[in-house]
Amino acid sequence: MGLLTNRVERNEIKAGDHIYTYRAVFAYSHHGIFVGGSKVVHFNRVEASASSDVAEEISDLSSSCPTFPDCGFKLPNSGVVLSCLDCFIRNGSLYIFEYGVSPSVFLTKVRGGTCTTAVSDPSEMVIHRAMYLLQNGFGNYDVFQNNCEDFALYCKTGLVTVDRLGVGSSGQASSVVGAPLAALLSSPLKFLIPSPVGIATVTAGMYCMSRYATDIGVRSDVVKVAVEELAVKLGSRSSNEIVEHEAYNRGTAS
Repeated sequence: MGLLTNRVERNEIKAGDHIYTYRAVFAYSHHGIFVGGSKVVHFNRVEASASSDVAEEISDLSSSCPTFPDCGFKLPNSGVVLSCLDCFIRNGSLYIFEYGVSPSVFLTKVRGGTCTTAVSDPSEMVIHRAMYLLQNGFGNYDVFQNNCEDFALYCKTGLVTVDRLGVGSSGQASSVVGAPLAALLSSPLKFLIPSPVGIATVTAGMYCMSRYATDIGVRSDVVKVAVEELAVKLGSRSSNEIVEHEAYNRGTAS
């Protein structure tokens, strides 16, 4: 795997791999678990208020696939979807997410959402988690706290954050937050480091370190949770959120 790209060909991936492809001219990446048989299990938003990009994702998956009749299968009100590799990639390229990379390799990856220092579990366990969540859901989609990369990371490692199960491990989301944070923290240094190159170097270093600090492989606030237990907890939390939302709507309508 190269330092600049994790691009692979279709014949190079195997069941249990965490794969991704870019959307909207490399604006963001969409992640999933390849389960074999040209099928991918991945996680999308299901709310009607989804953004245009996500709404397009859902619309494309719900349309009829000319190759696989079960492409686009998902349970009602669940964002976990089974699709064929063609529909997952669309017209994009295929990339593989790296696991067990060294800290030095992790820091050389300029873009988040491409690798982790965490070690993957065996492929059989990865596929089991993905297929189990296809039948039981992965909670409510949140672009920063519970997205497609979080889903794939959990399937590969079984790791979730302690404070809120199943969320907050996405390197892609960490990059979105880390870049402006690094710029903010480095701005006072412009008075000490007059060189623009020096400021850029410091900002880049802070950005990389903020990404590394939030990597699921080095965080201290993660635990291993069985998929059966996770599905129960996420289902209970989703039900409570629905009840609270309906109660709020009734209160504002009265």
